Amino acid sequence: MPVTDDLETFVRTVDLGSFAAVAEERGLTPSAVSKIISRIEDRLGVKLLHRTTRRLVLTQEGETYVVHARRILAAIEAAEAEVTSSRGRPRGHIRVNTGTAFAKHRLIPLLPAFTERYPEITIDLSVSDRRIDAIAEQIDITVRVGPLGDSPLIARRIGTVHRIITASPEYLARLGTPQSIEDLGQHNCLVLAGFARLAEWPLRDAAGERRLVRVKGSLTCDSADALLDLAVRGYGIVRLGDFLGEEGLVDGRLVRVLDHCHDSDPQPITALMLPGRQSLPRVRAFVEYLADGLKGSTA
Repeated sequence: MPVTDDLETFVRTVDLGSFAAVAEERGLTPSAVSKIISRIEDRLGVKLLHRTTRRLVLTQEGETYVVHARRILAAIEAAEAEVTSSRGRPRGHIRVNTGTAFAKHRLIPLLPAFTERYPEITIDLSVSDRRIDAIAEQIDITVRVGPLGDSPLIARRIGTVHRIITASPEYLARLGTPQSIEDLGQHNCLVLAGFARLAEWPLRDAAGERRLVRVKGSLTCDSADALLDLAVRGYGIVRLGDFLGEEGLVDGRLVRVLDHCHDSDPQPITALMLPGRQSLPRVRAFVEYLADGLKGSTA
């Protein structure tokens, strides 16, 4: 059995968590899968997996080895795709993850035309506001809005988000339109939970100095979309990404406030790709299409 087949078997064993599941997938017996893993371990002279009656657990050496194994397999796939790309359009399956607000207001509207252009690419889209481990979950493309931490993933900036402060005309008619930092303290400000920096709104005071103003209100929520709905219903003032408030501003359900002293704090929209996957034609096609679509939707 070629070394690459051994690597694929090892990686799938890690992904599926049992010899039996891998055996069924690859048309082998569980004992044959176990022997393949043992052969790799004998060749390396280390244990890669702890075998228990209930589950398989990676050793420290196994955790290191699986990262390199994934990269090797991805590089081989990318090389083969590059060589054969002239024979047809990009094809294959990609796994994509992003947050709920970006998915609803930016990504999902672009997907029908993408599928029409690339009918041989299938997409597994996961939408969640929790921070996922893209390597562990083998997500080809993770789209993130805002600043990034250190990561082994390959980053490609595909757009920019600006923040706006907005409220409904009904709310402003009832409680007045804030004109200054001091006025804002008298209003019900809606805050996105889980991101400490978003509870401090960057504003310029009367002297033009930029200040981070900690706002207060009667409600925090971990969903930017829910805060948007509350603002539209007149519940309070909210600061959010411009792509969320776009429709409400156009149809008059929302009004921008404090534009004269608000720092819109532009932040990147980034596509994060697994090392080696950025070269795959299907991944490149998706990221390029998304970048072009975001450019075309910028107001």
